[in-house]
Amino acid sequence: MTQPTEIILHQQSRTLELAYEDGARHHLSAEYLRVYSPSAEVRGHGVGQEVLQVGKQAVGITALDPVGQYALKITFDDGHDSGLYTWDYLYGLGRDEEILWHNYLSRLEQAGASRQAKG
Repeated sequence: MTQPTEIILHQQSRTLELAYEDGARHHLSAEYLRVYSPSAEVRGHGVGQEVLQVGKQAVGITALDPVGQYALKITFDDGHDSGLYTWDYLYGLGRDEEILWHNYLSRLEQAGASRQAKG
C-alpha cells in the first residue's frame, strides 16, 4: 500500500498535494480527481460504461475525509462525494497523470464536449 506521508489541500489553486515515502510528490487538480472519480457514477459498472465528465474545469474540493487506513473520501463543490480514493488509486493517478489527462482531453474532443461548464 502506498499511503501518503503528507496530504495538503491547496484551496486557491484547487489542487491536492500528496507526498510519499519513496520521494514521489504529486499535485493533482480537483478537476483531474473529479473526472477520474472511482465512483460507479463516473466509472460505470463495467468496461465501456464509463460516463465522460464534462464542464468540470472550475470544480473545487470542499472536504477530505480519511476512510480507515486505506482511502480518502473527497467531496467536490458540485455535490459529488461518492467513490473512495484508495491510497493505491491516488498514487496511480499521480504516477500516470500525463497519459490519463491526455486520454481525457482526447475523449472530450471526440465527444465535442468542453472542460468549461455551460451557463
